[in-house]
Amino acid sequence: MHFASQGGASVRVEWGAAALEHLAGDVDCLVVVDVMSFSTCVDVAVARGAHVYPFAWRDASALAYARERGAELASTERRLAEGWSLSPTSLRAVPAGLKLVLPSPNGSAIAIQARDQGIAVFCGSLRNRRATARACAAFGRVLVVACGERWPDGSLRPALEDLVGAGAIVAALERPDASAEARAAALLYDALGDGRRAALADCASARELVERGFGDDVTLCLDEDASGAAARLVGECFVAA
Repeated sequence: MHFASQGGASVRVEWGAAALEHLAGDVDCLVVVDVMSFSTCVDVAVARGAHVYPFAWRDASALAYARERGAELASTERRLAEGWSLSPTSLRAVPAGLKLVLPSPNGSAIAIQARDQGIAVFCGSLRNRRATARACAAFGRVLVVACGERWPDGSLRPALEDLVGAGAIVAALERPDASAEARAAALLYDALGDGRRAALADCASARELVERGFGDDVTLCLDEDASGAAARLVGECFVAA
């Protein structure tokens, strides 16, 4: 067992795609947490009955993938114009039964890699933290992956909202044998208390979105327990569990 595997703990928290290499082989279930905005997009769409296909690449292959599945392709960028995109607010009117391909180099890529390792995969956010915890209750060993963001050089930028989002799910799981990393994330979530929303609305990722004109996305991402749907990856797509 690798020293960083958090072995023996029933709930574990780690960062980014590298977590799969060191921890995924020793767990039964993985929760992808990318609060701003992949996880929130998935929750908003799945809660309305859509089927969301994660896709790791933002190039022409995404369109070909969507066409092969009779699905629509979300824009590879956030946008204010009409149509589906990585802006969660753009998905608030998706119809039930819609097949939607959602390209994302962070959340999608991690979800696909975890699925290919044969473990159950869920998409968790602040909006569906309790629903996600309920869905994961049947699994003995749960890994919560905070996706983080990227610096301009492509390296991982640990993101406050994802750490707090991971802690929110750990707190809802209420397991006494969580790892030190998982307990620390849950303690951060609890410690922010009534000021949690204000703190996250002022974090780096939120400031970026507000500056780009996506303040409504921030509001949507921070609506805790607004959704009762747990999003599980079944085959190629996330559906309501």
